[in-house]
Amino acid sequence: QVQLVESGGGLVQAGGSLRLSCAASGRTFGSYTVGWFRQAPGKEREFVAAIDWGGGITYYADSVKGRFTISRDNAKNTVYLQMNSLKPEDTAVYYCAADLRSAETMRYKEYAYWGQGTQVTVSS
Repeated sequence: QVQLVESGGGLVQAGGSLRLSCAASGRTFGSYTVGWFRQAPGKEREFVAAIDWGGGITYYADSVKGRFTISRDNAKNTVYLQMNSLKPEDTAVYYCAADLRSAETMRYKEYAYWGQGTQVTVSS
C-alpha cells in the first residue's frame, strides 16, 4: 500500500508556472505507475499525465501537451508535475494517483491509490 500527499498548488497568473509534487510513503514506490488528474468545479475528473515506474514512458492529455512535464525521483519517493504557460482553464484541484499496473494498462483503468489533492488557481 502507498500513501500520497500532493503539494505545490497555489494562485498564479496566466502564463505563469507551478510545480506540483506528489510525495509517497512506502519503500516500493519505484514500482508504481503514477498519474496526475484534475477536477474543476462542476466538471468530471480528467486525466492530465502519467509516468511509468522507471520514468521512461509518459502520457499526456492533449490539453497539456507541450506545457506540462511529468517526472519522478524514486530516490525521493516523489513525482513532479511541472506546469508552464498556465491558462485559466487549468484551474482545478490536482490529484496524484498510483498503481502497480503498467502505465499502458493504466490508460484504461482506475488507479488504486489517491492523494487528497492540491488547488491550482490561474487568474486571467
